[in-house]
This record gives sequence, C-alpha cells and structure tokens, in this order.
Amino acid sequence: MQNSQSVSDFLAQTISHITPLNQSAVREAKIAQSMLALPPGSLGELLKIAQKLSGITGEIHNSLPKKRIIVLCADNGVVREGVSSAPQSVTARQAVNMTKGRSGMAALAAHFGNEVQVVDVGIACDYDCPAIVNRKIRNGTDSILHGKAMTKEEAERAIAIGIELAEQAKSDGVHALGVGEMGIGNTTTSTAVLSVLTKTPSERITGRGGCITDEMLAHKKEVIARAIEKNKPDANDVIDVLSCVGGFDIASMCGVFLGAARHKIPVVIDGYISIVAALCAFRLCKTVRDYLFPSHISEEKGYKIAMKEFSLSPYLHLGMRLGEGSGCPLAFEILDAACVIMNDMATFEQAHISDDYLQGLRDEL
Repeated sequence: MQNSQSVSDFLAQTISHITPLNQSAVREAKIAQSMLALPPGSLGELLKIAQKLSGITGEIHNSLPKKRIIVLCADNGVVREGVSSAPQSVTARQAVNMTKGRSGMAALAAHFGNEVQVVDVGIACDYDCPAIVNRKIRNGTDSILHGKAMTKEEAERAIAIGIELAEQAKSDGVHALGVGEMGIGNTTTSTAVLSVLTKTPSERITGRGGCITDEMLAHKKEVIARAIEKNKPDANDVIDVLSCVGGFDIASMCGVFLGAARHKIPVVIDGYISIVAALCAFRLCKTVRDYLFPSHISEEKGYKIAMKEFSLSPYLHLGMRLGEGSGCPLAFEILDAACVIMNDMATFEQAHISDDYLQGLRDEL
C-alpha cells in the first residue's frame, strides 16, 4: 500500500482488480483432458481442480512447488465472558509452537514441505519469538458483549494487512496459499459474523469450539445472541459486521483471500474460521470464489451454512476441527495430484489406445 493511499482506497483498488477465471484456458484444459487415456470424467474432482487452476494461471500444464500457509493470530476480548475452556495465553504459546513445526498444522506442513508464515495481528500476551511476523494492530479486540470488537478503521487495516501478505507471497514466488488462524475465542466471533451475514439464528450454529461443557455451550449461545443484539451490525456491510462482532484474525484472513484473488494465487480454505473469513471476502467481491479451494468439512455446526454460500464441495471428510490451517497441507496434495494428471498422464495416442469408441459418447457425458 502506498503511503499516500488511504486504507479504504487500497481495499477498493484491490477489489477492482480481481478478475474472473480465464475461460479460454479452462476450455483448453477440458480439451486436453478429453485426450487423456481415461474414461471421460473418471477422475472427477481432480479434473475440475485442474481446469480451475488453468483458469487462474492461464496455463494448461501447472505445478505448485512453493506453497505457503499464512496463519493469522489474534486474541478476542470475548474470552473474558467465559466462552472458552482454554486460557487466552494459549494463543501466544501455540503461535510460537507453529514456528517450530510443533502444532498439528505445522507438523503436517513440515512433512509435506510447505512454508508456514505465522503473523501476529493482535496477540494479547507477551512472547519472545522473532520468527512471528509482527503486524499487531493492538493487544486483542474488545469484548463484543459490551460493545464493538474494533473500530471500522481497525477492521479495514486488518483486511489491508491480509492483502499485503498475499501480495508479499506473490513477490516471493508462492504458487498456492492456505489460510489458517490461531486465537482463543474465535469460534464465538466467527459464529457471530456468520449469523449476521447469513441471517441465521446464532443458537442454531453455535458449536463447542475447542471443547466446552453443555453449560458453557448454553452460555456461549447467550453471549453471541446478546452481542449481536447490542451491536446491531449491518448485514449488508461486511466491514461493519467485522468491526462489531468479528476479530482481527478473521478480518486479516478475509484480506488474504482478497489478495490471493487479486494476484491470481490459488487459495485453500481451512475449516470454520477460515470459511467465515472467506465468506466475508466473497461478500466484498463475488469473483473471489473463482480462486477458492475448500479443504475439509469442519465439525463446527456453522460450516455447512457458510459453504452453501459458495456452491463448492470440500475435498476431505475427516472429522477435523482443529483449525490453525490444518486442512491446507492435505488439500495442497490434492491440488498437486490434479497437476500430475495434466502433466504426466499419457494421451490415448501415446498409450496406443484407439479412442474411436468414445466418438459421440463424449458429447453426452
């Protein structure tokens, strides 16, 4: 972002530069797939992923050797209301562990050779870890039960930080991004945001997050409902919703999705918090959907409500609900598989197989 440019102008300019898939490249990918030595459509979603990647890059043959998971870390003032079983200090501690490859997501990423970038946009507790990128807005948000989580200016700044992180990834030669988070209490803020944006009663989609008792779940539902009622966010204004009941992590994740689309980088959605952030980006710019790749179905209740907005299908059904970006390393492997099909499979001609039997049949499939 240029020093002379306001944050609002930067956001508007970013959105204005997000363009749809290259449909010519998508068609060429489909033609190339029709020549591969396999029954039409028999590799299902892998073929669709390859087509989408071609639409993003403009190339028929793609590879994604450099992948990065950006983890946005921030604390949430609503934790003071007793909505989480974990103490707030876990946010900082786990952020540090991620830089050492010791969290669930980071261990998977290290195994598959993915980069992990841990970014502090609002961690409340002190820590000593130079490996964490410091983009702190302040030490956590305010409690949404008693007022707005943040100002509108802070929400815009958080989104801008995410866009800049995606822009840096492009400059670093990253071929695919994943978006994760770390922030105790963020299933509460995510549920509040999702409830407002989709006009779904919050009690229907409030889940247990990390792990809470029935009594705590009932209290969590009450806190979210009261927070929405008190702050009265405008469902038609994403930035207002984020400032009223969101978090720095969700807002900056939203920015990464926008920035990835702006710079034509395939970007993987992780779980619940990640998909709520993606929904925020989607509401700001519908074309963002063209760049999104869902990883797994989260066990959180609201996940399916959010996913319906995109008309996308997650690739994995593993009962996961860790967050952090843990679905991203697994989804990256699926994207790689789609590239392998396009790059390494033999055509009918190369395999010395006549495709005469498919004449006319392809048009019906």
